[in-house]
Amino acid sequence: MKLKTILLGSIAAAVFAAPAYAVDIKIGVMNDRSGIYADIAGEGSVVAARMAVEDFDAAGKGINVEIVSADHQNKPDVGSTIARQWYDQENVDVIVDVPTSSVALAVNDITRESDKVFLNSGAATSDLTGSACSLNTIHWTYDTWQLANGTGRAVVENGGDSWFFVTADYAFGHALERDTSAVVEGAGGEIVGTVRTPFPGTDFSSFLLQAQSSGAKVIGLANAGGDTINSIKQASEFGITQGGQSLAGLLVFINDIHALGLDVAQGLLLTESFYWNLNDQTREWSARFEEQNGKKPSMVQAGVYASVLHYLKAVEAVGDKGAQEVVAKMKELPTDDPLFGQGEIRADGRKIHDSYLFRVKTPDESEGPWDYYETVSTTPAAQAFRPLEDGGCSLVE
Repeated sequence: MKLKTILLGSIAAAVFAAPAYAVDIKIGVMNDRSGIYADIAGEGSVVAARMAVEDFDAAGKGINVEIVSADHQNKPDVGSTIARQWYDQENVDVIVDVPTSSVALAVNDITRESDKVFLNSGAATSDLTGSACSLNTIHWTYDTWQLANGTGRAVVENGGDSWFFVTADYAFGHALERDTSAVVEGAGGEIVGTVRTPFPGTDFSSFLLQAQSSGAKVIGLANAGGDTINSIKQASEFGITQGGQSLAGLLVFINDIHALGLDVAQGLLLTESFYWNLNDQTREWSARFEEQNGKKPSMVQAGVYASVLHYLKAVEAVGDKGAQEVVAKMKELPTDDPLFGQGEIRADGRKIHDSYLFRVKTPDESEGPWDYYETVSTTPAAQAFRPLEDGGCSLVE
């Protein structure tokens, strides 16, 4: 009798010791974990998502969070398969990150069909808050319209009024070329030519020679990640910039500058939404991130952190995880985090925050590892992204 009482008491203690969660959330971090975007996303985005859960104290607030991850290999069919399996079989509630616009557009459609949540940080296409906008999707960090108006406009205003594009041949490259062309022509410049390159690519020699022979003042690189790194390196080898033409990296990440080195990248103008060395809060968070990931964060990884943090705030406010209810609450609540500061999410799903035009420092100007950027200008949140009424989103009244 005594043994039975002890056993029952032990079982009861174990039951009452187990946390009782009000909401169970499963987050799927989908990105490139082995290819040209692995440095800007990859495992670092998983680290960022985990930091958001920990900093929010989700467990202490009755929200049980599980994080899973997968490599979409930059292929829409692979990303679609993962998304369907996660939603239909593995009870994933929200997919985050998803660099590569063609994959993101596919995941966007599947998320709408499955009535789940998609928090995009890695993909750039502005169509996610335009023709492809959805009640289930938030586009957090940056997009092609913002990049075009940040870097493209600055280059034209400084005399770069004739452009030749070297464009990655998929949804992101096409959207970036389209949006930048509109900015260049709107500012009185001209597009003298364009060439589409296989994605991903390694040898850009013939494409760069076409750009060189065009006589354009500016060669616009409508690519990203390893493609941008290889393009800039090979342009330097051909003496393109030494010959008087300028390179405009339309989507350049701090990881790319780290890989290129300041000797090659110095003087490059670029647009980002986040930089680890902006202020005390970004420096403190980035130091913690680097301890876990071994590198400073990209703006994509910063966007994963901030979007997951705001999602969890909305789940707490709603008290449940219904997709459209949570996304609506995310739009209702002002955004506020240590990386992007205060902002908002518009009706079209576009997260609004400041945008920065940076110049890459010379080796002599840099004060140490990862000290790569000088701030040229800041575009306020209200002007940084495409006007709400211009996107063609069906959610905008």
